[in-house]
Amino acid sequence: MLLEIIATTVNDAVTAERHGADRIELITGILEGGLTPGIGLIEAVREAVSIPVRVMVRPHARSFCYDAEDVAVMLRDIRHIRAAGGLSLVTGVLCADRTVDEELLGRLLEAADGMEVTFHRAFDEIPDQLEALDVLSRYKQITDVLTSGGKATAPEGAERIAVLQRLSSIGHQPAILAGSGLTAVGLKDFLEQTAVGRVHFGSAVREDGNPLRPVDPGRLEAVRQILNFWKR
Repeated sequence: MLLEIIATTVNDAVTAERHGADRIELITGILEGGLTPGIGLIEAVREAVSIPVRVMVRPHARSFCYDAEDVAVMLRDIRHIRAAGGLSLVTGVLCADRTVDEELLGRLLEAADGMEVTFHRAFDEIPDQLEALDVLSRYKQITDVLTSGGKATAPEGAERIAVLQRLSSIGHQPAILAGSGLTAVGLKDFLEQTAVGRVHFGSAVREDGNPLRPVDPGRLEAVRQILNFWKR
């Protein structure tokens, strides 16, 4: 059972590793849903932890459709992240009709040069998620799809997530990474309903559940214990 934790600082990442995280999603702009962090933070986190780190590549929070200037920034960011070494990516790109922008996705993956990628919650704006999962399955670099099942929170989207998980299990790729609104309370029921093997936590493992506060060791350990029990 993989537990991914959002980090916005080096201390977040270190605390997450020490208290049960399997992987870090490194971002800035947490209130905007996550934006690309600076290269200084990226390098410092990579040096501070030994668990995998996936870095957000998202130049702004206006939409998941990008113009030529945005794309140039994204490609430059990917090159810098790749040069730092030992990292993976998180990104998501849509066309105006809210389908996967395969042309741009292909360019980003080419720039990533083999780095593993999570397609983030841009996926939750896609009307036909089942078709979109099939599209993303054609790209072997995309190992995860972060989703709340098209709803505001993963518990609300549990029924859809269960369907996506079954399809993912049949095809073996990409894995469904359930996120948004998950907490320790109700987590066992959510896991039973969806059968997901990967979960993503942000505010729920921070002090007072506040996205702008540091990662809380006690809250994180409570989630880890539930996942360990479920794994058995």
